[in-house]
Amino acid sequence: MNNKPQITTGVSFDEVLELIGNARQKAYQSVNTTLIDLYWQVGAYISRKIEAAEWGDGVVKQLAAHIAGSQPGLKGFTGRNLFRMRQFYETYRHDEKVAPLVRQLSWSHNLIILGQSKREEEREFYLRMAIREKWSKRELERQFKNALFERTVLNPVKVSPAVTQIYPDALNVFKDSYIVEFLNMPEGHDESDLHKGLLHRLKAFLIELGRDFCFVGSEFPLQVGNRDFSIDLLFFHRGLNCLVAIELKVGRFEPEYLGKLDFYLEALDRDVKKAHENPAIGVLLCASKDEEVVEYALSRSLSPAMIAEYQTLLPDKKLLQAKLHEFYLQNVTDED
Repeated sequence: MNNKPQITTGVSFDEVLELIGNARQKAYQSVNTTLIDLYWQVGAYISRKIEAAEWGDGVVKQLAAHIAGSQPGLKGFTGRNLFRMRQFYETYRHDEKVAPLVRQLSWSHNLIILGQSKREEEREFYLRMAIREKWSKRELERQFKNALFERTVLNPVKVSPAVTQIYPDALNVFKDSYIVEFLNMPEGHDESDLHKGLLHRLKAFLIELGRDFCFVGSEFPLQVGNRDFSIDLLFFHRGLNCLVAIELKVGRFEPEYLGKLDFYLEALDRDVKKAHENPAIGVLLCASKDEEVVEYALSRSLSPAMIAEYQTLLPDKKLLQAKLHEFYLQNVTDED
């Protein structure tokens, strides 16, 4: 006898599953917040004892041994981790703007950011990005290797005036360069190789683009008059509520590329965009670009468009850090 319940055709249980998923996420967040609060309090206690010269490093190690002896099986309270808790507290205790953010990330995420950030601005940048993009620990590590903070500060995304007018938040969504080292592209690759590679590693590319990007189609067809055209890659951005057309170029940016992109955006807005959606945005993703040529080309463009680079190798982070140091020094000099 088959006692398995029969599911009525057309009945959906997705809403119930969503409720369960949301409850689990809230439970995880609650446990994580409690744990981070505990580490904060322990770090504060140790910090006060050391600042008052009541404790030295040896006492902290004794504390770790005492916890291990009295609470067998309790993890996370080694001598090394206790010193991290102290550093954690002392790093953020006077920063009222950033301190609440650390409770939204796991201890592992916080340790990565604490250990790899060189500046206060960098810590805040990665805290906010990790929360917004919901990066895994692995992806957070990758963004540090990709020098995302340095690239964002040194090379803001280049956009047309229409982007800033229609989408002021777009500057926080798009990047000046996208790192696609996961493609393992050969040096002499063509546009077809790049296109196929991005489709093959679409999940990784979506993570690099950002959390709110949704894939719509490849070689998306457009018909204007009696002619057929196609967009290399078409996405939708939930936050901006608009289609995002990406055209791929394996060479240097040329001004004439922008005219074709404008044409595609006009076709999308007339024939594809839904009534409740905002005008489409276009991205020219090129292997390289001359910044002055980009500025000239975008300054007169009436379409919401931008020009970015794709990089198939990890950037030289030490070089970027040196440039960033010079950048900050120059800013200080200018202010004086």
